[in-house]
Amino acid sequence: MTPLGDVTALADSYDLVVIGAGPAGMAAATLAAGKGASTLLVDENPGPGGQIYRGITTTPLQEKALLGVDYWRGDAIATAFRNSEAAYLPSATVWQAAKGFELGISAHGKTRMIHARRVIGATGALERPFPIPGWTLPGVMTAGAAQTLLKASGIAMDGRVVLAGSGPLLWLIAAQYLAAGRPIEAILDTTPRGNWRHAVGGIAGFATSPYLRKGLGLLLKVRRSVKVVSGVTAIEALGHARLETVRYTSGGRETVIPVDHLLLHQGVVPNVNLASSMGCEIVWDDVQAAFCPKVDGFGETSIEGFAIAGDGAGIAGAEAAAERGRLAALGALAALGRITAVQRDEAAGPIRAVLNRYDKGRGFLDALYRPAPQFRVAADDAIACRCEEVTGGQVRDAVTRLGVTGPNQLKSFLRCGMGPCQGRLCGLTITETIAEARGVSPEAVGYYRLRAPIKPITLAELASLEKADEEVRMVARG
Repeated sequence: MTPLGDVTALADSYDLVVIGAGPAGMAAATLAAGKGASTLLVDENPGPGGQIYRGITTTPLQEKALLGVDYWRGDAIATAFRNSEAAYLPSATVWQAAKGFELGISAHGKTRMIHARRVIGATGALERPFPIPGWTLPGVMTAGAAQTLLKASGIAMDGRVVLAGSGPLLWLIAAQYLAAGRPIEAILDTTPRGNWRHAVGGIAGFATSPYLRKGLGLLLKVRRSVKVVSGVTAIEALGHARLETVRYTSGGRETVIPVDHLLLHQGVVPNVNLASSMGCEIVWDDVQAAFCPKVDGFGETSIEGFAIAGDGAGIAGAEAAAERGRLAALGALAALGRITAVQRDEAAGPIRAVLNRYDKGRGFLDALYRPAPQFRVAADDAIACRCEEVTGGQVRDAVTRLGVTGPNQLKSFLRCGMGPCQGRLCGLTITETIAEARGVSPEAVGYYRLRAPIKPITLAELASLEKADEEVRMVARG
């Protein structure tokens, strides 16, 4: 790869711009550059890896058992990318992706507009919001954030640590903490008991997928060492200046335990902000209980020339994300004329065979770990939108008293989704809370419509543009 220091080193135009340096983005950029396409990979982090392989080239944890064999699979993907001919701009933000693929990219206080013939969005997944009462207290954070600290800096929470929620990542983080010598006080498992009835039909596929042995190993390791409370139906974080105790309900019985750190997690969902800002068709996936962009077999969205690769198009895991990145690159290469459609399809065959192995087990996991409805909406006294400090009660009041029907209308009344996160932390919560209040499906409510800037950008950065088109000037004027 060719590392770029700042936006001044960018070319005016590229055949392909890949946004996001996780497994999908790295794999896509490596393949495309290897076939002669001028390729740029842009990422917000200081090094490649994305969320799942964060810090893969810089982590201080070199004892491989601590983070597990699955994490270190990212080393091969990162090495292939480093050996590629792709250009790479880290610590950069794509704040605009307009139709026609005029991209606004900001880094180190400066910004620049460039053009791409094709774009692949590989922005991955976000942790699903977990809007319980008290989740904004110091001492409460997502389990994924705790894992990021461990991977990137070798830092683990000390004191009394409780994990709460559902999903495979919850068990993985518990296993990583145990391997690092940090005990877990308890796991409050919120997986609904009734989910097994919906998941049982996928057991045969799961048994033949790579997930089986990996999942069983994690469960056995953690359950031998950690107290697990199953069937948790309510959780509340309590404290004054910071977290002090956690109150939970299981089997109809309420329990309060002292705790120093509460790590929340109930699965991950596609990050659709980039796709939404581009105007892509976004659909509701009721199995994964999330919105995702509508894509074809090569990740192409409803916007010609714009593809989504990896978990941003639907959650499938790191290994599958890399394969999806390669499929998206093949689609781009064929459209650019670097390979023929026949060559594209021939190269895609073995990739789809690998993906099929993972797809066999995905249905079981999605059904088993589908979060309980009460944890997907904000209670009246719980914060729904953290940026604007809007509670679930305020959202319901706007629906019932003011006749608000969706999240975009709600912006006018409560500013939900208009803060620095641009709805990434509250999007699903707001949609599902409105849907519950109206008695309709999330699909009927819809998701935030986004426009530039997709991510926050300063006026100083805008002023650094050598020339600004009318759209950029409109952004500056607000």
